[in-house]
Formats: sequence, C-alpha cells, structure tokens
Amino acid sequence: MTNTSRPLRIGVAGAAGRMGLAIRNAIASEPGVIAGALWEAPGHHAIGSVEHGVTIAAAPPSEPSTVDVVIDFTSPASTRVLLDHCVRLGTPLVIGTTGLSPDDHAAIDAAARAVAVLQAANTSVGVSVLLHLVEETARLLGDSFDLEVVESHHRHKRDAPSGTALALVSALERGRVGLARTFARHGDIGPRQQNEVGIQTIRGGDVIGEHTVFYLGNGERLELTHRATDRSLFANGALKAASWLAGRPPGRYAMRDALGL
Repeated sequence: MTNTSRPLRIGVAGAAGRMGLAIRNAIASEPGVIAGALWEAPGHHAIGSVEHGVTIAAAPPSEPSTVDVVIDFTSPASTRVLLDHCVRLGTPLVIGTTGLSPDDHAAIDAAARAVAVLQAANTSVGVSVLLHLVEETARLLGDSFDLEVVESHHRHKRDAPSGTALALVSALERGRVGLARTFARHGDIGPRQQNEVGIQTIRGGDVIGEHTVFYLGNGERLELTHRATDRSLFANGALKAASWLAGRPPGRYAMRDALGL
C-alpha cells in the first residue's frame, strides 16, 4: 500500500463543484489525508483561488509523484480525458461520475488494465449495503413480486435515471433473471408484465438523493429505501474508496470491494 509515514495525497477533479467542495471538506476533516492537487475545467472562475492551502489549477498535475490517488465526480467527457491522464501517470482513480455510456464503461475497462480504477454510481456506504440487500431480497422473494425503482434528485441533476437507480436495477437483475426494464409509462399500457421492472424519475427542489426499491406482492409490499440528507456521505465514502484503492494493482474495483461486502 502507500507510504504510511506521510499523509495520503488526494487529487480532486472538479474541485469547485458541489461534490468537489464536499470532498475538499471531507479531506480537511480526515486525519491522514491531504489535498495533493485541486483542479477545474479551463476557464472556470475558481481557477487560481486557494483552498486549504492548495491553488485550484486548470489541469491535473503532470508529475506522477504529486498525488497518490484521484477522485473524480465531474462529467463523462471529463472522466474519459482523466482516464487517459491517470493511465499515463500510473495514478489510481476513483470515479463517482454518473451518466456513463457503454463506451465510457469500455474506456474504464481498458484503463483498469493499466491502473487501479474504482467506479461507483454511488459512493455512499449505505447505498453499497442497499445494493447487496436488493439483490438478495429479489432472489428470496422470487417472481411472485412485482418490482419498481423510484428515484428523486434536485432540479439541477442532468442524467436520468440516476446512476444509483440503474445500479439498483442491475442488482435486481442479478437476483432474478429474465427482467425487462421499463423507463416510462403513459396512455393505454395494458396489464403489467410479470418480469417487468419499472424505473421512475422525480426531479425538483434541492433533494440530494432518494431511492426506493418496491417489491409488490399480493396482500403485502416490501420497500427498501435510502435517503441522502448531506453530500458529505458521498464524499466520506469516496475517501474510504480512495484510501483503499491507493497502492492496489491494476483492475476494476467497486465499492463492495473497498467495504469488504
């Protein structure tokens, strides 16, 4: 693993964004870790400002010795560029970016052959446990229960459904084979199909993130819900992931690996 005689140096992409700020605050309050580098997209108004003694730059560091691991909550396009950069420098990367396409995931797979990459639709410890429970519950209940996933986020979120909602659907699919995804319903849709899993999206206000998986049976209903009330929980989970990832061999990892689930 990393050298324990000095703090773990973390690079933060998108350091002036909502998650970038939460990660910077988490780093400042966590013993044994420091912000090794902070950067934003070229032209961002925060470039040149000093946060926790580190100047926000217009690009990631060019020297491999600057940071031990990078945390990225930006955009799919920025993440793709950062993947190439981390491969060149041999720097491990934690990806919390959502809205990733199949091509983005293929790029992550390719990068993971050269460096350690941990990608998570949600870095919350609670959500990581929820994914485990959702899969096992689907397996235990079998095909006599109808499945639905509902997610809510703030008005500024661009991608829908959320990456976490899609991860929950994937967990359901691991627990019960033959499911078919339905992303919208309107008009005369006819009876519900037995192996249908519906995914519904709500956007508005300042909701940080709420996800509920419904198991709807005859005479009973089971709901598994996670509600985020502070972005610090994602930042704290990302720090756990980064601390675990630093020094790992190349490969693609998930939050369940970092948490031992």
